This record gives sequence, C-alpha cells and structure tokens, in this order.
Amino acid sequence: MLRDAVRSILAQDYLGSIEVVVVYDKISVDPLHDIEVVKGRTLRTMKNSRTTGLAGGRNTGILAASGEIIGFCDDDDLWLPDKLTRQLELWNANRSAIAISSGIRLRTMKTEVDRLAPAVSNFDDFLRSRITAIHPSTMIFLRSGFTQIYGLVDELLPAAYGEDYDLLLRATQHGPIHAVNEALVTVRWDRPSFFSGRWMNIIAGLTYVLQKFPEFEQDPRGLARIAGQVAFAHAALGNRTDCLHWIRSTLARDPFQPRAWSALVVALGLVKADTLLEMVQRMGRGL
Repeated sequence: MLRDAVRSILAQDYLGSIEVVVVYDKISVDPLHDIEVVKGRTLRTMKNSRTTGLAGGRNTGILAASGEIIGFCDDDDLWLPDKLTRQLELWNANRSAIAISSGIRLRTMKTEVDRLAPAVSNFDDFLRSRITAIHPSTMIFLRSGFTQIYGLVDELLPAAYGEDYDLLLRATQHGPIHAVNEALVTVRWDRPSFFSGRWMNIIAGLTYVLQKFPEFEQDPRGLARIAGQVAFAHAALGNRTDCLHWIRSTLARDPFQPRAWSALVVALGLVKADTLLEMVQRMGRGL
C-alpha cells in the first residue's frame, strides 16, 4: 500500500516539480529503491526525528520538505492523477483560502462511496462537524502556515488521535478552507483502522481537544458530537459509570445525537461496540 501511495503522488499530472518525503516511525527505513522516479520528481525517505507517532512523523516531513506547498498522504491512501492540478487551480482563484481540500472516495470492504466536501468551510463549521470528507490525505497547505501562522501538528495530543482535526480548527481561525467539488483521493477503509480498538486513546485525544478549544461551548451540537464519541468509547471499554455521565452530557446539548444512543445500546449489552462500528463503516461513515 505504501508503494501504491507513493506512486500515485509521483504520477500526478501537475507540470511543476514534486518532492515526496516518506517518514518511517517505529520501523526501519525502507529506501524504496524499486520505485521509478522520473524527471521533475524526487523521493526521499527518513526516520521520524521528533515525537514518536503520527504528529511527530508529519512534522518531520513538513520540516524536511523544501517546497512552498505541503500535502499529506497517509500510506494507505491514493491520490488521483489530477489532484494537485485541480487544487492549485482552485487556490489560484481563491487566494484568501488558508488551505485546499477535495472530496474523497471511500473504499470499503464491499463498495466505493464518494463523499464531497463543502465548497468553503470555516472555523464555526468545524466546531459543528468534523466534516470527514475533508480528510488529511486531501489537504494542501502553505509551508509558511506551519512555520509562521498556526504552527506545526500538535505533538502533545495523546496518541496523536485527532491531530488532523486539531490542525483544521487552528488553521481555520486564520481563513477558510476551499475544496474541489470532486473525489480526488481514494481512502481505504477496506482494512482495520489504527484506532478502531484503541478506545483510551480516543477518549484522551477528544477530551484534550475539548479542553484546548473552549469555543465548543458556543456550539452545543458540536460539543455533543464529541461528547457522544467519548461516551461510545467508554461504553466499548465497559466503563458504564463514565459512559452514562458522557451520555447525559451529550443529550443535554443535543437529544438527537446518534452517538449517545449508540453508546447506550452498547452499555446495555445489546450489541458489541466493534460490531456496531463495523456496520457504520460499511456505510462509509465513522464513529
């Protein structure tokens, strides 16, 4: 999958130069000598030199890159050939954008589902919704944003869970995100998620985000969405007391929040958390 991801970036129809930096974390560096690199493209591999985990890995790549524009691609995702070209055309037409996204094509075990991102998303939109169509593998940013405006990926986030969401919240405090109205990245959900069973990491990461952004108190539905996720994680762990506390907190702000009701079903032992999560992911949705 890593080689497929790298080749999809090298094969972009963008006429300018592209530098691919592959960062390895907790494993030895594979130089990827078997991948052909044509003129106008470069490929570098290196070890994560910062905090172990996703956030440190991203920052290692950001600081090592030489280009003015930074894009992410997780090692199990694929860029479609015209991704960069389409996104840069949109950015040239919308200079006020802080970053550019696109839609995604979710590849599940049985089907592919396209999810398109809103044309424009701002800070308030991200308080209300994670907007999962704005996936980290779709994003391109100005390098100066990381070094001068909103800062690097937060390496203090527990287990780096929600590092992309935290970044989007911080970035959109300085400007909107524009998105190409087309799925330009294939996101593979046809394999186990890194976080699918790591419920304590989810709890720690989401509570950290809530504490970091007090603005969530201004959007009860947005706060209820995250509280419902925490409730579900507690239900999955069998922490019934904590689960019920977060369910009450969720429903007090949004009585129709489905994550809270899902957590209650799991807490009552009517269905297992992993079973419910698998059903949801088959429909191209997440927790």
